[in-house]
Amino acid sequence: MPRRRLDPATQLRGQELASRLTQARRTSGRSAEAVARSAGISVETVRSIEKGRTFTPEFFTVAALAVELGLSLDELYAVVRQSTRSDHHAYRDRSADASSPADLPPGA
Repeated sequence: MPRRRLDPATQLRGQELASRLTQARRTSGRSAEAVARSAGISVETVRSIEKGRTFTPEFFTVAALAVELGLSLDELYAVVRQSTRSDHHAYRDRSADASSPADLPPGA
């Protein structure tokens, strides 16, 4: 079954999550292999999330990584949610500006 194309907000959340997890792993001084092994997930999964190939990882994968990296799920959610809200509002505002009556062709 082909995968659905993800909307920009979902992609942004995935990128923000990847950034936060990568930052925490690097700060800990641990390799992707070491974190994956300790979390009980594959190193390919960790790399896929960190490189942005997996925008919507499974909940238990995120939870296992959070525990290994000393992150709270509440903190991760807040960071991801905040960036999505601010970007969504900016995107919505730009969309509204682009479709103002002055931009529409006559008779539309």
